Amino acid sequence: MNKLLSCILLLLLALGNLSAQLPVLKTFNHEAMMSTKRVAPPKISPDGMWVIYSQQIVSYDADGNSSDLWLAATDGSTAPRKITHSKSSEDNYFWHPTENRIFFTAKREGDEASQLYSLDLSLGGEAQRISQFSLGISSPMISRDGSKILFSAKVFPGVFTDSLNKKKAEEKKKLKYNARVYNSFPIRLWDSWLDEKQSHVFVLDLSNKQVKNLFAEISLIQSPGFQLGSFNWAPDQQSVVFTATTELNTTAYQNAISKLYQVSLEGGKEKLLVDDSWDYASVDFSQDGKYLIATGAALDQTKIYHLNRLYRFNWPDMSGKMELIKTLDRPINHMEIGQKEILASVEDQGFDRIIKISIQDGTFQNVLGGKQGSYTQVSMSQKENIFAYQYQSMALPAENFVSFATKEIAISKANDAKLKDYDLKDPEVFWTVSRGRKIRSFLLKPASFDPQKKYPLFVLMHGGPAISIKDAYGYRWNPHVLAGTEYVIVMTDYTGSTGYGEKFAQDIQLDPFRGPGQDILEAAKDAMKRYSFIDGNRQAAGGASYGGHLANWMQASTSHFKCLISHAGLVNSESQWGTSDYIWGRELMNGGAPWVPTKTWKEQNPMRYAAQFKTPILLTVGEKDFRVPLNNTIENWSILQRQKVPSKLIVFPEENHWILKPENSRFHYQEIRNWLATYLK
Repeated sequence: MNKLLSCILLLLLALGNLSAQLPVLKTFNHEAMMSTKRVAPPKISPDGMWVIYSQQIVSYDADGNSSDLWLAATDGSTAPRKITHSKSSEDNYFWHPTENRIFFTAKREGDEASQLYSLDLSLGGEAQRISQFSLGISSPMISRDGSKILFSAKVFPGVFTDSLNKKKAEEKKKLKYNARVYNSFPIRLWDSWLDEKQSHVFVLDLSNKQVKNLFAEISLIQSPGFQLGSFNWAPDQQSVVFTATTELNTTAYQNAISKLYQVSLEGGKEKLLVDDSWDYASVDFSQDGKYLIATGAALDQTKIYHLNRLYRFNWPDMSGKMELIKTLDRPINHMEIGQKEILASVEDQGFDRIIKISIQDGTFQNVLGGKQGSYTQVSMSQKENIFAYQYQSMALPAENFVSFATKEIAISKANDAKLKDYDLKDPEVFWTVSRGRKIRSFLLKPASFDPQKKYPLFVLMHGGPAISIKDAYGYRWNPHVLAGTEYVIVMTDYTGSTGYGEKFAQDIQLDPFRGPGQDILEAAKDAMKRYSFIDGNRQAAGGASYGGHLANWMQASTSHFKCLISHAGLVNSESQWGTSDYIWGRELMNGGAPWVPTKTWKEQNPMRYAAQFKTPILLTVGEKDFRVPLNNTIENWSILQRQKVPSKLIVFPEENHWILKPENSRFHYQEIRNWLATYLK
């Protein structure tokens, strides 16, 4: 017995010593979050040997910001190396199809707007400016023979050359009055007032640097509702296929439909490729040139949400329209097209996974992901089974990888060394039955979690509503920073979220707040039953945009929470309809215009329940936000002050729908956590 006791004591002592030697992981805070390097999507070389990507460092001091391009071998045999060293950032980077050369856009010293640059990786040295186009280069893409570049730029209506656009801009600067004049909807978007300029497609000949506007003779641009969508090279490289609408000016009372068109590099009139009622979003081609591949939806003007589906047409006669992955019923985030197959990232129940789609018969199979994290931004090489992609999770910022047959190779590894010192937990998934349907939630435990303790609950509600909470890294509402060591976070994909089928996303229509609010409350109740470490007497809820709307609905409909947080949230859906940059969807959501006394307008407008407001609430808003304009937050503030509800208002004069400036972001997080600490003690 004495020997047994001695052995036990020695074992406990050894375990104690081992525990003492284990590193103490730090709590992930705002400073740690901002110091993580931001890795942009990879672009793999055609031969599958190399990957380029942009890597950004963000500092609280603007002078400390940097963004450069990096080059890495796809086999991971060498560490990535930085290949640009300028003060400006590089965007829209891509490979030459046959040469060891890359292109990118940048606004460097002496540039009035973003220009196209080229860097020969065989020679090294500095990148060379390719263009001198005063309007700037946007969305460039190279022809298959590497001789020409397509790009878009904004021009004044009826002004087709660079020199005349420059002259027109100078004339406008000399006007002695300053006024915005509009004849139709829309007038602004997100944080900008719209002007009369149109986006046109141009072609740049790399041999002589000549630029030509391909839209100079097309009739579409004469329409007051013209707006360019996506564009791409046709397989013969002698024409361009694009999507465009002529109905943008009708979006106050309907959804605009974009159609598929073709225009020759020689110019001339456009050709309508398919005359149907589908709204087409993107256009591309199989590498063998046999098929046009487009995403689009058959718009039902009575529905709030439409899932963009994938279609194949025979090229060039546009016959044999066929829907690919017809049974998947999931949103496509990004895709690249090969000769026989498509690699696509799809959103599925809180995770992004990569699938392989047969162009021939439309069947698909899973390639990567589906159970943890998000696999996105695929980039295909010409080598079979070699492609690059991004992976991220709530605990890992986006990093670049290469898939080589069945081997997954980490490429960027920009944050590995830093993050190993922090206590970053993966979220847990649980499902709740609410109103007869299954609702998925993530639960995140705080740093230094102790299962014997009782933790307050912060219910974090996502925006949209047509998005979802994903197992992906974020900077604006990072759950690890919000949780600290104090709070359990629950994040619920309420009815209306995407990744669960088109119908699930559409089922929020006519029930914008009450149903989703019930889903969220049921999930919080379920979490308390499942997890004994949650203190049900200390709960808070908050969110941004639609999550802010829902916070204000919780204010109107329940006293369940100790406090609330609403960023960019509406309190009056009627004034939101009239002042937001987007109104038709709000009319569909509520079953008619605000002057039509529908049940939804009457029963699901938070302001109508102002007499019941009593929960302490923090309001924050960006003054430049046109999606949920400042007036709604001021209305809410007036109600709260009138009703003597404990409340705090924070307005960010320089911010829009999102709080992006580093110091503003730090202050925003600090105020949110202070508010939670005040009421969840």
